[in-house]
Amino acid sequence: MHFSIPETEVRSDENGSTYVAYNIHVNGVLHCRVRYSQLLGLHEQIKKEYGNNVVPAFPPKKIFTLTPAEVDQRREQLEKYMQAVRQDPILGSSEVFNSFLRKAQQETQQIPTEEVQLEIYLSNGQKVKVNILTSDQTEDVLEAVASKLDLPDELVGYFSLFLVQERGDGGCTYVRKLQEFELPYVSITSLHSPDYRIVLRKSYWDTAYDSDVMDDRVGLNLLYAQTVSDIEWGWILVNKEQHRQLKSLQEKGSKKEFIRLAQTLKYYGYIKFDPCITDFPEKGCHVIVGAGNNELNFHVKLPSEQMKEGSFKVTRMRCWRVTSSQVPVANGTANPSSSSKCDVKLELAFEYLMSKDRLQWVTITSPQAIMMSICLQSMVDELMVKKSGGSIKKQMQKKRLSGTFQRSDSQQAVKSPPLLDSPDPSREQVVKLSTKLSSVSLRGLSSSNSASDISGNDFHGNYAFEGIGDDDL
Repeated sequence: MHFSIPETEVRSDENGSTYVAYNIHVNGVLHCRVRYSQLLGLHEQIKKEYGNNVVPAFPPKKIFTLTPAEVDQRREQLEKYMQAVRQDPILGSSEVFNSFLRKAQQETQQIPTEEVQLEIYLSNGQKVKVNILTSDQTEDVLEAVASKLDLPDELVGYFSLFLVQERGDGGCTYVRKLQEFELPYVSITSLHSPDYRIVLRKSYWDTAYDSDVMDDRVGLNLLYAQTVSDIEWGWILVNKEQHRQLKSLQEKGSKKEFIRLAQTLKYYGYIKFDPCITDFPEKGCHVIVGAGNNELNFHVKLPSEQMKEGSFKVTRMRCWRVTSSQVPVANGTANPSSSSKCDVKLELAFEYLMSKDRLQWVTITSPQAIMMSICLQSMVDELMVKKSGGSIKKQMQKKRLSGTFQRSDSQQAVKSPPLLDSPDPSREQVVKLSTKLSSVSLRGLSSSNSASDISGNDFHGNYAFEGIGDDDL
């Protein structure tokens, strides 16, 4: 998640007194408005619970009224503070931090706590209506959906709630995975658009976990519905013969066999992102990125119209980072600090070992850059859990027994300490991955090939993940 405070507002309280509100954005979208005193209160709570040694520096109080320049300086300092807290593996997953953000979100949107009915969608478009409180957090809503569907408790952790935007062409854009610091009802309501919906989807990558899910009737139906819709959207590539076999299994009602056949198809279990821009292999290339199978898959259209396709394995990325910047909209000014409306430009950049001794940064410019980053992180988390002999089921049982849903130990190991210092102070902390990487090669595809005709990766490499040790991360 990318936290920023791109703007401030002068507002009035119930007594008519004016104050400066700092607008906290998550992934470029307003999450909440807070006063300096509220953030100071959060800081004091964190210090009390975790001690002075782990808490980042907080901008000091001022005796006199701040000038506009001082307000902007404080805005920048508070932004860095919020980013530092969120990126800390302990503070960023703490209930103190998350509950503060949930309360601030609800207060900002001025939605009182009351019972409501929330619609959650399945992958096939079916709606599940759950009765919740407007103040229920993401985990509460997920459990309410699972209860309504009669999904066993031990399988709840295999699924997550995602914010999705419906497109005019019948497809959908996965905006983000709903987080522990937000209230799903408030998040969806504040968008004021019927194009957005909350979707239940599996949240693991290793197809071996499919067996656990398929052992349960409800789990099987959810996984089957997702697989069918992924095929219909073109996320999973199917040739004519495979399509015939799948149709036959569908007509027979053979859901397990249908899924098992789908598991053998290219891009099974991937999330596909909207077309965007990359600088690999050339600057300004149009690309469709997919995340799955512990990789980012690129289908690139070069300026010469030639098509290239291939994969970047997550285990061969040395680190990655997300960059946010403000870009003036059409007819706006070139000054991001002016009052003209600006769009947020997001970039995901990862450092990859192209050959034995050559690391190279690859950049993707996309509004879904944060979602891509979350996918990378969850792949690493899952690989680390698997390497340690654990499983999703064991993790979820442990979290339920503790009564809290904390970020996994594997994520802490990957995120701390950072490998590199970012050259740009506005960048988020760089995420460290294994430095034991191998080579990559690239070859082109004929521009006449259609996506359904592509059968192999055209730039990729192999890596033995079992070679990673704790000192590599």
